[in-house]
Amino acid sequence: MARLLLKAKILPTGTEVDLDDIAKKIGSALKDEIKLLKYTKEPLAFGLYFINGEFSLDDKEGQMDSLENAVRSIDGVGEFQVMGMSRVSVDVK
Repeated sequence: MARLLLKAKILPTGTEVDLDDIAKKIGSALKDEIKLLKYTKEPLAFGLYFINGEFSLDDKEGQMDSLENAVRSIDGVGEFQVMGMSRVSVDVK
């Protein structure tokens, strides 16, 4: 099955939220072969930062809903926005 690489912007509910803690909680809340590959903290405005995350997931029905529900269920997450998605090439042996 093909894999997808999804890039998302995850905004916190405020400036006092620890983004590293949110990223750890997101990583442990994911299921169905969805993985948080990496993330960076990016400035947004006036001291507010967001998580720029890259996720790997299967190209099948229900994966996007599972990812979004898992991320939105984390305390401190204010908004989840998909920035881009592409297929990951597969090595053929």
